Amino acid sequence: MITDKDVAAYQRDGVIVVPDVLSQDVLSDMRSVVAEFVAKSSATLEHTDVYDLEPGHTAQSPRVRRIKAPHKVHPLFDDIVRSPAVLGILQKLLGPGLRLYGSKLNMKSAQYGSPVEWHQDWAFYPHTNDDILAIGVLLDDTDLTNGPMLVTPGTHTGTVWDHHGDDGRFAGLIDPDLIKPEIARAVPCMGRAGSMSFHHVRALHGSALNTSNRSRNLLLYEVAASDAWPLMGVKDFAEFDTRLLAGGSVVAPRMTAVPVRLPLPPASRQGSIYETQSAAKKSYFTRAA
Repeated sequence: MITDKDVAAYQRDGVIVVPDVLSQDVLSDMRSVVAEFVAKSSATLEHTDVYDLEPGHTAQSPRVRRIKAPHKVHPLFDDIVRSPAVLGILQKLLGPGLRLYGSKLNMKSAQYGSPVEWHQDWAFYPHTNDDILAIGVLLDDTDLTNGPMLVTPGTHTGTVWDHHGDDGRFAGLIDPDLIKPEIARAVPCMGRAGSMSFHHVRALHGSALNTSNRSRNLLLYEVAASDAWPLMGVKDFAEFDTRLLAGGSVVAPRMTAVPVRLPLPPASRQGSIYETQSAAKKSYFTRAA
């Protein structure tokens, strides 16, 4: 579904958007599953292994900002990342061997969907090489009004910024005063529902509060070349290999000279990126009241 020109654009910019990867039938099924999960979230008032909740969440008015590891909680999400169309794109961008690192569904409901501060995914999970990307599956039509992901082209080959706070602990975001020129150059990842963005693990990105009357739900998959190994270690090798999407088991990591900062000491607030970033004293995006 992508051309050599698209591959060249990804290598140059660190981000591309591929339109209409998913069919309307698949989108309809996904939205039904998501609606069921949101409805079930009314049974809890705390973050769980499945839910990361918006401030203001109640049993009467459930508000979910993230479904954690959706590929583990419903087979539809696992099927999508393993589909021939998606694997075909991934292999053109990363090579023949592929491994799923993780997944999440970030949900920006109308009028209050939480922002995500500027960061690089590489800060959260550095590997032995950086042939790693994130897929952003648009579950809703996305434009400038409903909080699209913003990515700064070319940042995937440059600086790995410090994501630590004043206390020296990992904070999951970059001081916005350090990246003003990069923020000014950022471009939105927009398109019709069913389109997908692909951004490099070192690309600078963030997203604003959703101030529109429409939702902006974004299903994210993190995918690595199978010979990229996480520097924080592999706790369960058998489970590690269940996440292979293409190619065989690899026990010889490929090492490349890429800059690395480890997410240590760990964040003072553990959990999703929202929890980690909430401890920071400085932010760029406006938050809901």
